[in-house]
Amino acid sequence: MSFSILKRLPLFSPPFVNVMASSSFYCGVESKRFLVLAQQLRHYKPPPCSWDDNEERIIEEAAGKFVSQVGFQESVTRVAQNPEKFRSKRAAVLICLFEGDAGDLRVILTKRSSRLSTHSGEVSLPGGKADEGDKDDGDTATREAKEEIGLDPSLVNVITVLEPFLSKHLLRVVPVIGVLNDRKAFKPTPNPAEVDAVFDAPLEMFIKDENRSVEEREWMGEKYLLHFFDYEIENKRYLIWGLTAGILIRAASVVYQRPPAFLEQSPKFKFPGLVDK
Repeated sequence: MSFSILKRLPLFSPPFVNVMASSSFYCGVESKRFLVLAQQLRHYKPPPCSWDDNEERIIEEAAGKFVSQVGFQESVTRVAQNPEKFRSKRAAVLICLFEGDAGDLRVILTKRSSRLSTHSGEVSLPGGKADEGDKDDGDTATREAKEEIGLDPSLVNVITVLEPFLSKHLLRVVPVIGVLNDRKAFKPTPNPAEVDAVFDAPLEMFIKDENRSVEEREWMGEKYLLHFFDYEIENKRYLIWGLTAGILIRAASVVYQRPPAFLEQSPKFKFPGLVDK
């Protein structure tokens, strides 16, 4: 893949973006485009962090992977008002973008192994919990992607992170956006213990009101909408929903610099007094 993809990427200006600005990320023939993008993003800051990274983290999620029925942007919750009552495990997922054959912007997704005890067969983004040796969220996301699908971190230019999301287990998940700098060099090798299939989908799909269904649910006394996206590729059908769908709706809104063509409706949280429940 050539970096012509970046010519079509807007220099977006959403409020919830932070950039990973190390010069080591910006290599290649058209590195100036990465630098311009990074400079644009530096003008914007995510909401204040709700967690102290040095605090003990006690909230865990099964197998360290992130397929949840519920997932919301951190800013719509009120946990920041009660940090002494809430401590979270840090995690990251990789939104790896590349240019498709039709010139569209696509994202790499996985189907979880049918042998897993939790959320088997569901769609997720590559990712997992942070290790002590990870220097940042980009490290976490790319390391996990290598473990899950054989994606060499050297093939990914990490350009930005989005606002953290909270899973239904109150796990903090940071979406990391990266660009696949050599599509032909990436040969998916799914880890059979974790992944049954690797596929890709158009990013713009997640802000279009097509092949989408919705259900009204309730969490912590607040109603919200749960979005489901039906997608078919190579005669295989996938259902993308929950936390993964929520993250991709946000990512698409940021990249294309426009809101989704449908109502998202996240709940207006009050701080959960009984986190253990």
